Parts: sequence; structure tokens; C-alpha cells
Amino acid sequence: MSPKKHRGTAHLGVLLACATAFGGALTAPASAAPAADPAVSPVSDFRGVNWADPRDNFADDAVVPSGLSTSDSYATTYAKSKAIIAGFAGLGANTVRLPVNPTSVNGPFWKSYKGAIDAATDQGFKVILGYWEADNAKDGRIDDRAAWDQMWARITSAYARDSHVYFEPMNEPFGYSSQEWRDIAAKWVTTHGNVPRDRILIGGIKYSEDVKPVCADSRLDGTRLALHNYGFWHTDWTSADQWKQDFRQRIGNCASRTVLDEFGATMTSGLDYNGPINGSNEIAYIQAATDIIRELGLGSVYWPGLRNGDTYSLTTLQGTGTDLSLKVNNRSGLDRLHWAWRQDGG
Repeated sequence: MSPKKHRGTAHLGVLLACATAFGGALTAPASAAPAADPAVSPVSDFRGVNWADPRDNFADDAVVPSGLSTSDSYATTYAKSKAIIAGFAGLGANTVRLPVNPTSVNGPFWKSYKGAIDAATDQGFKVILGYWEADNAKDGRIDDRAAWDQMWARITSAYARDSHVYFEPMNEPFGYSSQEWRDIAAKWVTTHGNVPRDRILIGGIKYSEDVKPVCADSRLDGTRLALHNYGFWHTDWTSADQWKQDFRQRIGNCASRTVLDEFGATMTSGLDYNGPINGSNEIAYIQAATDIIRELGLGSVYWPGLRNGDTYSLTTLQGTGTDLSLKVNNRSGLDRLHWAWRQDGG
């Protein structure tokens, strides 16, 4: 998700200074790769970034994360992804959220695209696979239920037994009522009974903005909950406390199951997210979001870690071919993520 869209719509014990310096290229040695998780881990162990298509993941054709290409082989996709995931590890992340749609999974790109997933899991990363609808309707509803079912059958057939891979049936189901969405989600969970519930993320209602109704549905017990929240939703809110109250209202008593898998703000304009708010709704929002993540022990996946052309992107992709690296766009933004992830020594 980005401001152009809706609404106007492991653990690294020590972070290398060279990996977190503002403007520095991010790399991670093999020894810095996050360790494999136990079968069930707390949501706070999700410390991640989104890796997105330049088009914001809404596509009728294959959805392709920045830096990849549908013309690449599995080997090339794997090599490119290995470099980019190493950059994410250099940020301190252990999780990446990737988009899927029927064209990218049911068509020829799937053979290559699995290289991105495999490169991440081979480095110990959690991978969240989330479905985005096409760009021609953008009505918050599944475009083609048969194609969607086929897509998830193919994905779960490949990765249900891989404990690093997590499944998010739909991104921002705003076209459905609460009851309709919960019915769809419950049917997905039942249909894919071979997937452990703790490896399923069910989005909150509307723009994944409120997890309480999903949390309260007993048919979805044991699943994780996906929450979204953005500063541009309320551009006049310049109090961190106001934003914190808003976060708590959207979460209720469901923090132990909640992964904030989309949140973000401008990272290319020089804002100091460590400094005083000075009337900036974005600084107030990021400070509040990262405080709430830390306080409540939420999982979190920043939007985006990498998306070409997105002012919210935490990094910029550098290099050519498979020789790729990431440059941090805003050190203070990364500092706030480290605070949220308790990677500040506290």
C-alpha cells in the first residue's frame, strides 16, 4: 500500500555499523542470517519489510517485486533475491512480505518466482505470501474465486510443509462486510487444513485496519492477525499520543496475535524521525507506531523495505544483474525500526 492508492485510496544480535550507516550499502555475512524459528514463535519475532512491485502490487499480469523480472530464470531470480534479502538482513529484519496473484502463481512466472521465496527461507527468513487483487477493479474483493483457489492450492502444495512460509489469504478486503470477510477467511482455513493455523495471517476488516472482529471469530482461533495503519489516513494528527490511542483501538486485546504488516511514511525527504515532531503528522505517526510495536510486542513489517519509485521505501536498490545491494534512505527511520524491534540495546 502507498499514499497513491487507497483512502484518498534471525534476530540479529549485533547490527554492523556499516550495514546501518545512512547512505551505506547493506550487506550481511552468512553468520548474520537469522536463525530458524521454533514451530511456534511469538508475533514479536516478526521483524520485517515488504518487498513490492513498483506498481504497488496491484496487477492483472504477474506481480513482480522490484529488481526482479518475469524473463529471469529460477537461478537468476534466486541470485538477485539472495542479494536483496541479505540487504534486508542488514537492516535487522528476519521477515519479508511478498505479493502473489493468480497470474504470477498459476502462470509460467511461478517456476522462477519460487526462487525469491527459496532465497529468503534459505537465509532463515520468514516469508509472508499475501494475495493482491488486480488493478482493473480495486474493489477490495477477490477477482476470480476459482483462480484464487487454484493459486492457493498451488502455493500451499509447494510450501505448507515449510515452517518459514506464512500465508495471508487477502490484502485489505475492504469490499466485504465484516461477516462476509470472516466467512471467506474461515473457509480458507478449513480448506487448507494442512497449514498450521499459526502460519496463517488473516487481515483485519476493511483496509485490514481493525483486527478485533477477526480476533473474536472462534472459527479463526489460532491464526495470526494482519493489521494495517498509515499516517496519511489522518494528516492533521500531530500528536504521538493521538496516534497511539488509534493503534490501541484497532488492536483491542488482540496484540498477542497481531502483526502490523503494513505501516510506513516518507523516507526520501530528510525527515528526522528521532527529532521533535514540530507539527509533522508523519513523525508523530512513526514515533507512535514504533512505540506501540515495542510496548505491545507486535509483529511488524514495514511498508516498504524496497519498492522502486516509492517515497516510503526504506532503501534504494543499487547495482546491476545479480550484483545488487541496498542503500538506506533515512537512517532515523531505520533507527525507529530498531527501537520497535528492541535492537537498540534496550
